[in-house]
Amino acid sequence: MTAASERPLTAMIDPAIGPPDCAAYERAGGWQAARLALGSLTPAEIIDRVTRSKLRGRGGAGFGTGQKWSFVPKEPASERRKYLIANADVMEPGTFKDRWLLEGNPLQLVEGMILAAYAVQAGHGIVFLRGEYQEACVRLHRAIGEARERGWLGENILGSGFSFDIHVHSSAGRYICGEETALLTALEGRRATPRSKPPFPQTGGLWGAPSVVNNVETLCNLPHIIANGPEWFAGLGLGEDGGTKIYGVSGRVAKPGAWELPIGTPLRQIIEEHAGGMRPGYQLRALLPGGASTAFIDATALDVAMDYGSVEKAGSRLGTGMAIILDDRTCPIGMIRNLEHFFAKESCGWCTPCRDGLPWVERLLDAIEDGTGHDEDLEQLDRHARMLGAPGRTFCAHAPGAMAPLASGLKLFAADFAAHIQQGRCPHQAGAGP
Repeated sequence: MTAASERPLTAMIDPAIGPPDCAAYERAGGWQAARLALGSLTPAEIIDRVTRSKLRGRGGAGFGTGQKWSFVPKEPASERRKYLIANADVMEPGTFKDRWLLEGNPLQLVEGMILAAYAVQAGHGIVFLRGEYQEACVRLHRAIGEARERGWLGENILGSGFSFDIHVHSSAGRYICGEETALLTALEGRRATPRSKPPFPQTGGLWGAPSVVNNVETLCNLPHIIANGPEWFAGLGLGEDGGTKIYGVSGRVAKPGAWELPIGTPLRQIIEEHAGGMRPGYQLRALLPGGASTAFIDATALDVAMDYGSVEKAGSRLGTGMAIILDDRTCPIGMIRNLEHFFAKESCGWCTPCRDGLPWVERLLDAIEDGTGHDEDLEQLDRHARMLGAPGRTFCAHAPGAMAPLASGLKLFAADFAAHIQQGRCPHQAGAGP
């Protein structure tokens, strides 16, 4: 196996020369999967291969991709209107992996969308793109236009009888659009609020039609699965999950960034070998392993394998796989307050617990961080964490995700919370570093 095949998602990404055009993409192995799928595979065979590859959604939920597709009605695209949506509205704090893929090799996403659309027989594709990703927007439009000119998009692709095209929709910028039903509502031109389920999008999604929403990284894996086989892809993972994963680290490490590694790579290896360890003068105290909406784990859990099951056993979630580091010179209460401020602002306001509960959590944290908090405030925070953090009490997972860092922080940083209240100030303010 070549080095490139071990890092399939990023093998063609070279910032020095920019994204490949169609010719360069094909020379490097692109379009092989689309040609194979449209020429000799049935939609059911595509779904079967993706299922056997053990590909799980890379947007955070980790649902089996092939299983998700299997719920879509089987009528051909010519007989029933269906949609495939690439969720590129990347707004999870600390997460920047999909931007790398969008700007570095947008044709990989185009081919992945062709394969996914063929599998579920969707004739219409949409990239729901974060509005601030202007360079990605330019490069996506260029890639889609060239693919259309070369016959990879449009009517009767490769004479297969399958027709599919892609439209880029720049979003207005709401974190809640990461929730697939809120994304669909926004696409319909309405306020981005989640929908009750059922019906699930696979049967009643965009404008009532069957719809599949997949993350950018998820879709970019598909050309490699189809071209190289599900067993090859499953073998790239180090544990129960298949493939590679783009991991990232932000915070006071020597080399913040993102890297494509086998899924299941130990967290310690990601931080020490790839991120270069902590900056001089700083110690790792805790971290959010999968982005802002995951629970804190402390330094004793650094040997956890970064796959879905292992991180869950450690008390958190893999999420997007983009770790946020808390160092020993940063106030954990201030960090949690910043996170809850974000979540409170990004609530869609549709259901009362989230709309009213998250701002109240933020106000309690403000008081504690500013030195005006009381012991009973901790009881209130704990009550909110338990009430809002339980699944099923809100329309979507926004509030439970928001409570993950708070609930874990109340346990890990109990002494810090107590010190803020007892001293009437933040103990970290005087010694805060750059």
